[in-house]
Amino acid sequence: MKEGFKTTIKKPGFLLSLPYVFHLMIFFVYPVVFSVIIIFHRWDVVTPMEFVGLRNFERIFADEVFLQSLINTGVFLLLHIPLQIVIALFFAVQLNERIPFRGFFRTLYFLPVVVSGVVVTILFQQLFSYDTGILNLFLNKLGIPRIPWLVSEYWAMPSIALMATWKNVGLYVILFLAGLQSIPKELYEAAELDGAGSVQRFFRITLPMLNPTVVTVVVLSVIGGFSLFIEPYVMTGGGPMDSTLSAMLYIYNQAFNFGHMGYAATMGLFFAAIIFTVVSVQRKFVETELYQ
Repeated sequence: MKEGFKTTIKKPGFLLSLPYVFHLMIFFVYPVVFSVIIIFHRWDVVTPMEFVGLRNFERIFADEVFLQSLINTGVFLLLHIPLQIVIALFFAVQLNERIPFRGFFRTLYFLPVVVSGVVVTILFQQLFSYDTGILNLFLNKLGIPRIPWLVSEYWAMPSIALMATWKNVGLYVILFLAGLQSIPKELYEAAELDGAGSVQRFFRITLPMLNPTVVTVVVLSVIGGFSLFIEPYVMTGGGPMDSTLSAMLYIYNQAFNFGHMGYAATMGLFFAAIIFTVVSVQRKFVETELYQ
């Protein structure tokens, strides 16, 4: 009786898990195994694979453009993460107050997150246009010379960081709101009775209590920043002078524009190792902050 009962339970469970198993095998296991195979080959999809051993790895360390793409990604992270944290925290604090139409504004700030990244990028491409962009037209009205937002190697990456911040800030506003609402109100009441002003309450209570949320936001922002692709692909194509060429965009170009599939897979593996190292360090840092 018990054996029959176990069989009737296990069999449907196994059958129900088959779609996920097939999905995992086709879209995860197979691509990973195939990528490991082609990193030792030269392959352009059309011609047969040619075994090259470790030459693709040797090429990485001699590829100055790949190194530049890694530096560009790092510059983007340095610009994007502080800007995103400051703006998201500012709006979260404001939206945590009792203001009219608070629910409407919370929804409004989150809307860019669900809008297609390509659509947002095209809109900002028009916004940053040198001749007809709204920003430069506004600057002209103020008597300020036009700024080459997307055609200058000094302004292009900050422009992309600004656009990415606008696109993603709504998600982090929600995270900060959740953190703010978990802070006991008694702490603010006690501080107010002791004569602490709003600035003191913010730096002595709000920021320390939000520390786990801040660290989480930094980790998520770094992971998202490493995947920078759509923004430079649509807005600048990686230019000018490769100043916005991200690592993901360079890997894409090598694979699908130049047909260097083996080399692209090798760079992808190398880049994944960098991301894994950074995330592992951050994970230890998060655990230290949370359980200290």
